[in-house]
Amino acid sequence: MQNVNEKYMKSALRLAQKAEVMDEVPVGAVIVHEGRIIGRGYNRRQTKQNSLEHAELMAIAQACRKLGSWRLEGCDLYVTLEPCPMCAGAIIQSRVRKVYFGAFDAKGGAVGSVTNLFELPQWNHHPDFEGGLLEDECSKILKDFFRAKRQKKKLKKKLRQTEANEGEECCSDHGHPSLFSVLADSSETSTNTPQQSISFSNCLETPLDENTQKGGEQ
Repeated sequence: MQNVNEKYMKSALRLAQKAEVMDEVPVGAVIVHEGRIIGRGYNRRQTKQNSLEHAELMAIAQACRKLGSWRLEGCDLYVTLEPCPMCAGAIIQSRVRKVYFGAFDAKGGAVGSVTNLFELPQWNHHPDFEGGLLEDECSKILKDFFRAKRQKKKLKKKLRQTEANEGEECCSDHGHPSLFSVLADSSETSTNTPQQSISFSNCLETPLDENTQKGGEQ
């Protein structure tokens, strides 16, 4: 039987799925006060191009508006991924009572994985915490997301290589030198010799890839 904590983490997972649909890293969070969800959030960093748009911060802001106070005393936060240092700091500052998180973040987690800001004795507030709640489900959505990203990247790389090969074959079929041989020959041409302008519009079926057009800009 699903307990209360699992129910709230399921709500956070649904928000993570919403982030995934937006091609965002799927992280979701909810804040609960007296048995009611008063704050919801999901990762929107890419969509908003804002490093502050983490699920926890979005949920905290909404909960503060709901209560009309920056103090979230008596509130519990459920988030699908272990909070980062920024979010852990915001949780401390907002006086959240307890944090439940799903997946551990070995490279960026600040509630036990890399460090634990909640346990530093100097703070005037130390939230309780529990990690690993519905860990399998929370980890799976993240792993599936990044696996799909890697596969998409490999596919794009393969497609660019195929287009480049087709471009060379097309130039050869039309009696034109390939793009790569032209570049090599031009580097050896004397600066006193007029350069011949060569158009590839008739033999290249697709334009150069985006990185080449931008000079390799990432």
